[in-house]
Amino acid sequence: MSVIHVPSDVVVLAMDVHKKSISTAVLEPGVTSVAMDRIGTDDESVRRLVARFADPSRVWACYEAGPTGYELARWLRMVGMRCEVIAPSLIPTAPGDRVKTDKRDAQRLARLFRAGQLTAVRVPTPVEEAVRDLCRAREDMVIDRTRARHRLDKFLLRHGRIWRGGSNWTVKHESWIRAQRFDEPAMTDTFNHYLAVLSARDAAVAAIEADLWPWTEQPPFSELVSRFAAYRGITALGGLVLTSEVCDWRRFPTAGMFMGFTGLVPTEHSSGERQHRGGITHAGNTHLRTQLVESAWSYRSAASIGAILAKRQDGVHPDTLARSWKAQQRLSSRFRRLDARKNNRKVVVTAIARELAGFIWAEAVADNT
Repeated sequence: MSVIHVPSDVVVLAMDVHKKSISTAVLEPGVTSVAMDRIGTDDESVRRLVARFADPSRVWACYEAGPTGYELARWLRMVGMRCEVIAPSLIPTAPGDRVKTDKRDAQRLARLFRAGQLTAVRVPTPVEEAVRDLCRAREDMVIDRTRARHRLDKFLLRHGRIWRGGSNWTVKHESWIRAQRFDEPAMTDTFNHYLAVLSARDAAVAAIEADLWPWTEQPPFSELVSRFAAYRGITALGGLVLTSEVCDWRRFPTAGMFMGFTGLVPTEHSSGERQHRGGITHAGNTHLRTQLVESAWSYRSAASIGAILAKRQDGVHPDTLARSWKAQQRLSSRFRRLDARKNNRKVVVTAIARELAGFIWAEAVADNT
């Protein structure tokens, strides 16, 4: 993310984009009054908007990132305009402003854009966005499978079927589940339906992972994926999630800025001599945060290089191996120290995930020569 400084001699076009309408605000050079309009989101309406400007290259456009995606930005760039997609959470707001309309939003965006007070997000390439969407679809499938597992677990618990043979969802646990029998026909039908849904969710996850695996070995993802997979707790698919969500790691000048992007940094309300820090902000990329927290759990045991990790590290540059071992030693040690002091292990995992984000950023910007 970067702050955009707009030249004083260009036309500013700010848009409040929705599913079926776009509210536009135009600021000509040297003019303070904003020209407002409202158009449709169809291709013809957008073409007519562009045709209003004699020289599209002198127009700087912007709109907030949101559910409408990046297609509008790509199309405007293709016809010669400069178009920035703005980070909504970083738009300045007046404390006393309680009126929100599409027209006011577009006007405010135009004035802030000209004043250089807006921060833009990076627009991914179509390939980057496509792989990122596939990774997010896998995350959705995993969530669906987890819900199906919980429903089946709760059904068995209601009827006194409790697994006591170790961890859940191992091969032994799943064999035990499938061996369950019930006397009531309706109960058997219920069990079979829950089991069928779970089987379908397992198949969906397996299918989408099969589609993702080839992308771990293709540019522009393959180099960073192999480097990230050398770290404990990050598989090749996990590395693909990190790579596709960030794409351009050098837009974060420091590790702290990347940590803030993940939403893993603590909130702070300090004034004068009073200092107060609370829970994490959650004001960042949810998908990155989920992957980092999931990876952080693997550091609860002592530092070691197991067979699976050794296989992932095969052929990786020695500098990356040295950095990954340093990260593992620090994070494993810190996990045990924090775990001995904290009552809530989730707090410990969050702290480890935040530090892991720093190591991952350092790996991404490092130059292995």
